[in-house]
Amino acid sequence: MKLLITGAWREAEKYIPKLESLGHEVAFLQYEADSLPCAPEWAEGVICNGLLLHHDVRAFMSLRYVQLTSAGLDRVPADYLHQKGVVINNARGVYSVPMAEHALSAVLNIYRHNIRFFNNQKKRVWEKDRSVRELCGSAVCVLGCGSVGTECAKRFAAMGCKVYGVDIQSCKREHFSKIFHIDDLYLAVSAADIVIFTLPLTQQTEGMADRRFFSKLKPGCVLVNIARGKIINTGDLIEALRQNELYAALDVFEEEPLDKNSPLWSMENVMITPHNSFVSDKTANRLSELIMERLNDFSGGKHD
Repeated sequence: MKLLITGAWREAEKYIPKLESLGHEVAFLQYEADSLPCAPEWAEGVICNGLLLHHDVRAFMSLRYVQLTSAGLDRVPADYLHQKGVVINNARGVYSVPMAEHALSAVLNIYRHNIRFFNNQKKRVWEKDRSVRELCGSAVCVLGCGSVGTECAKRFAAMGCKVYGVDIQSCKREHFSKIFHIDDLYLAVSAADIVIFTLPLTQQTEGMADRRFFSKLKPGCVLVNIARGKIINTGDLIEALRQNELYAALDVFEEEPLDKNSPLWSMENVMITPHNSFVSDKTANRLSELIMERLNDFSGGKHD
């Protein structure tokens, strides 16, 4: 197969000789916004992240296969590609463990007031804090019960939390006490001490966390967003954080990088990380193994 591979696969150049030995022709593009190293109609398969945000998908007339380096499908015109019969694979499972670990550590940092202790350490201040919270026994609502959501549920359940899920299907799943249908979203979040966003960005989920959503939350509720920034209405979130006793650990934002003038930076009830929850020392190897396995399956006809 004629493959166009981008630098979104960080280990690509290490694997290109292997791919060529398997009979694939390879063109490599380090930065996805740059000019293509080949004619778009040459490529039968692409391994990328946001390539089709920068280049017209209609020009890729020979395209049969897309392998994404991200878990989400929001950076490709999925409906168009499906109509054309193009096989799309995401990176499901590659980033689930570090993202779940990030969610757990973020909540623990907020519950245990660790940021205050870190700041006091810098100032060499010895000051006890009698208002820290205990995670055990908390009610956790995970919005999106896929791979990332399940890894979150597994860890919070192990910490003694009662974990609920919200998904497009209400069914029994391991590590969840109950799965609510997304139509019962407000009922599910209203009982939660912690709400974790792990669901994909779609027309249905974009802006779903708005003023009405925040009004349903309990005082002291902690929001964790490791999904996509556009799932949350930022203006409504800022208003809720100012007016209500809410906390937020935000790893993703509507616009990235987060504007330096955003009031979120200076809010004491907000923890900000730079879209870093998916990063770990083990994801590169997992991604490369997945890419090679999926490509082998496709070449062998297992996608039919």
